Amino acid sequence: MQEINDFLLTIDNYIGGSPAFVILLLGTGIIFTLYLGFPQIRYFRHAIRVVSGKYDRKGAKGDTTHFQALSTALSGTVGTGNIAGVALAIFLGGPAALFWMLVTAFLGMTTKFVEVLLSHKYRETDEHGKIAGGPMYYMKNRLNIKLRNGKKVKTGYWLGGIFAVSTVFCSFGTGNLPQINSISNVMFSAFGINHMVTGGILAVLLGMVIIGGIKRIARVTSRLVPAMAIVYFIGAISVLITNYQHILPALASIFTDVFTGTAATGGFLGASIKFAMDRGVNRGLFSNEAGQGSAPIAHATARANEPVSEGMVAILGPFIDTIIICTLTGLTILTSGVWTEKYKNLFQPADTVILEGIYNETSKEDRQKIMTFISDEESHKVEKFTGELTVEEGKILNDVTVINSRSIAEDVFVMTEDEKVYSGKLLCEEGNPDILSENVHLSGRSLLHSAPLTAIAFTKGLFGEFGKYIVAIGLLLFAFSTAISWSYYGDRAVTYLWSTKYVTLYRLIYVAGFFIASFTDTTIVWSFSGITIALMAIPNLIGLLLLHKEVKSTITNYWEKFRKEKIG
Repeated sequence: MQEINDFLLTIDNYIGGSPAFVILLLGTGIIFTLYLGFPQIRYFRHAIRVVSGKYDRKGAKGDTTHFQALSTALSGTVGTGNIAGVALAIFLGGPAALFWMLVTAFLGMTTKFVEVLLSHKYRETDEHGKIAGGPMYYMKNRLNIKLRNGKKVKTGYWLGGIFAVSTVFCSFGTGNLPQINSISNVMFSAFGINHMVTGGILAVLLGMVIIGGIKRIARVTSRLVPAMAIVYFIGAISVLITNYQHILPALASIFTDVFTGTAATGGFLGASIKFAMDRGVNRGLFSNEAGQGSAPIAHATARANEPVSEGMVAILGPFIDTIIICTLTGLTILTSGVWTEKYKNLFQPADTVILEGIYNETSKEDRQKIMTFISDEESHKVEKFTGELTVEEGKILNDVTVINSRSIAEDVFVMTEDEKVYSGKLLCEEGNPDILSENVHLSGRSLLHSAPLTAIAFTKGLFGEFGKYIVAIGLLLFAFSTAISWSYYGDRAVTYLWSTKYVTLYRLIYVAGFFIASFTDTTIVWSFSGITIALMAIPNLIGLLLLHKEVKSTITNYWEKFRKEKIG
């Protein structure tokens, strides 16, 4: 498991975690924000009026209303990114990571406006009369190169194909695997429900919903999104009320740590400025998907004659998703202080490594060595343990240090799969204990990340231990609706690549993957997710930049017509 995860992380470091990707993503948002004169601010009020239906016209082409399109797009973004993703960003990069998530969201409001505008403008109708839209269609129709002899090279068609293939992979990496994985983990920790039971039940429900296509998906998500947002909002506010005295220090840390990095505190070993930025941008993109090109597929179905009006509606997505919901999640984690504290948990193999020798986090020298080893920013002087681990009555007798979730684990215990105390020998190679062949698992106290960290934070509010049930229910609704929406994004990509006759096969594979991911290692799931997000975003961001002039002229024409006709 550790080797698979290391391989995925290596790929991610060259793609989603590279400075070039951060520059491309934020740079696109900055360029369009300045080029269009801060549309996320100037058009915000107009966007609310459009989504309320004020400018709707009868007979407009499309399958959904503005509100249903926004709800479907939101259901595709409001999910584990808001609950697990924020927690993971803070776990990795400290409070400053939340700052970069917010920056990504603010710039993303413009990026999403642009990508939805173009995708809606060049949407098509498939052989069954349903709307098919998304970045692959504007690429196909507008990014072909015209040669001097008058012939056209179908560069846009192939770029759209690359984007569509990436979308299929990303439907699993974003909308499928991490969603059910987070649901099954939090349902297990909150209610003790077996991962496979959760996965099996929800896989059946998922199949029943997505067979109905976009209209059924839109009806379901337009009801789920408002309900789940209210429940989650109440739970988060209860934590902030209880920990009100920590709100201002938490806000201060979000901004001050941007320039200094986050120092070691509690079980948290510290994070550099660069790492906080990388993880904040990456998790911000996972949360609101601005620039990724997914939401335009949902917005393309909206009943509107003017693509700019649907672009306006899309501005609201990152605002609701990241600036409101992610900020709430981040503040509950920071004000409650749980992100620096260790809690008893079951160690996941990809999160665990065993080191030669005993290290103490109260020692500044030891702490620095471990942090250097974890961050891999420079050469380190820490050796991974290789050999036999002697275990008696569940306790490891060797002079080793167990690292779990980027922290020095305490009270480590080895148990069998049937929850009996283990005694015997465990082979360990390069820090990875052979727990699979012995059918054992490690547990103890360490830092938490992803959904379990948010669940612990919600127990620090007015609802006490019941707070974790709010997270469990909220995540269930958030993540399940995300999986529903992403199945639609994937089937539109399949339609672009191979026609509608392969959509049913895709849906079957999607549901099967959903079930399998319910009991797969969380860390590996998130590592795979980071790769697929970047692969999907890169061709879309390049396409947007190439069509910047058309975007501006389309907006100018919209306002001219609007002043004359009050179009929607």
